[in-house]
Amino acid sequence: MKRTLLAAFLACASLLQAESKSEQRLHESAGVFAETMGMKDQSIPQDLLNKAHCVVIIPGMKKGAFFFGGKYGRGFALCRGEGGKGWTAPAAMRVEGGSFGLQFGGSETDVIMLVMNQKGKDKLISSKFTLGGDASAAAGPVGRTASAQTDAQMRAEILTYSRARGVFAGISLDGATLRPDSDVNELLYNSGVSNREILSGAVPPPPASERLQKALTKYSPNEM
Repeated sequence: MKRTLLAAFLACASLLQAESKSEQRLHESAGVFAETMGMKDQSIPQDLLNKAHCVVIIPGMKKGAFFFGGKYGRGFALCRGEGGKGWTAPAAMRVEGGSFGLQFGGSETDVIMLVMNQKGKDKLISSKFTLGGDASAAAGPVGRTASAQTDAQMRAEILTYSRARGVFAGISLDGATLRPDSDVNELLYNSGVSNREILSGAVPPPPASERLQKALTKYSPNEM
């Protein structure tokens, strides 16, 4: 009986810890996005952000993980709400694989991706896809007034950025695989909702995502 109670207590404590980490990651994602957009002359171009159908934010990916082929990082995707207004609840994502570890530099790297069209959004809500393979991707331009008219950027379904040691820049993530993080979704929504359901706007946002949604709405309330 004591062993059963102890096992139940440990399982409950582990679940609460995982939930706390997921909520903390939401807060970190909000901070990464707000800090990036607040960087004078070094942020994501406003016109690109306004055209984006979805945004993916992966805060604090560990450099060491890149060299051992493990799970690179966890974060969240949000898409435009109905009619291009506001943002959906966050859907948990994992980033894995790729051969870009040496390009990052710092001990931790924040990654932001802009999903620029419906084709890219369709890939995002699929079960799994690879940047540069299943979905075309390009390093995004930096600067509030940066031109986004190069052929690669105009064709790309996803534009990718990274921030390490205070330096923010577009970066190639070819070979990286994105997929839903079902475990985190289960913790945040207390049900087995899919990323498709979340990113279609059918699922109410959890309270912990309020700061992240406010940050996105502040800088881009409507799709242009």
